[in-house]
Amino acid sequence: MAHVTLKPNESQESLLRRFRKKVTNSGVLSTVRRKRWHISKSELRRIEKKKAIRRSRRRQRKALSR
Repeated sequence: MAHVTLKPNESQESLLRRFRKKVTNSGVLSTVRRKRWHISKSELRRIEKKKAIRRSRRRQRKALSR
């Protein structure tokens, strides 16, 4: 859990900015989004395989254009 304390002479905006940065760096939001709905292991494997295929195709296209 992200925790920030108000520093002396710090504005609310900068405190909020630091908090948001900590939350994004900790990966809390991505975890929450991922666990929002239940996904079976087989479905998760299928999704990961699809991502890997897209990644490799993108790398191949990038290598050919060089």
